[in-house]
Amino acid sequence: MAKQSRSAPVMQAVLDAVAERLMAGDELLIRIPEICEATGVNYGSVYHHFGSREGVIDAAYNMIFSKLVEEDMTIIRQATDNVVSLEEYVSVILPIVATMNSGPDRRARRALRIRIVSAATTRPELHALIGETQSRLTDEWRRMIEMAQQRQWLRDDVSAGFLAVMLQIIVFGRALDDISETPLDEAVWGASLTALFADLLKR
Repeated sequence: MAKQSRSAPVMQAVLDAVAERLMAGDELLIRIPEICEATGVNYGSVYHHFGSREGVIDAAYNMIFSKLVEEDMTIIRQATDNVVSLEEYVSVILPIVATMNSGPDRRARRALRIRIVSAATTRPELHALIGETQSRLTDEWRRMIEMAQQRQWLRDDVSAGFLAVMLQIIVFGRALDDISETPLDEAVWGASLTALFADLLKR
């Protein structure tokens, strides 16, 4: 147990270094010897822990994928868990919905998630990793939606599970529009998304 406790932060340093490089460029440029030199971690230890170069990259991709969505989930959770009325709910959730789909930072985040999902389609190990993470994240979305439905804030004639998936589909749809030669104007996208969400409110 003591050995495992010591190895955890060491391997985290490796993951952080790989993740930093993945977010900055192509995974083909990742060199494990370079990672070892940058982190001071023994080459053999990296392969012992992750199994292969691909194993390190898959673990880093999963960490990035989880972090991106967890950050959004935290924002929504903190906003919705403390509201006590429909009016409060509307006042905090609509600006969040609009903000989460606008700006260059959001565009980069969407592109990164698409890239990870795309890589997972041909890599079973990565698919299993982010599949487990995605299931957990969708369950958390469902929990928050069910809470709003129980409080009579959101329509309950639409499945909470469906809404949980639909909200994530919107993010991925926006990522596809990002690469279009004629993407929707952000103001149009934000206003339309807000109107769509408002239609789900139970007034």
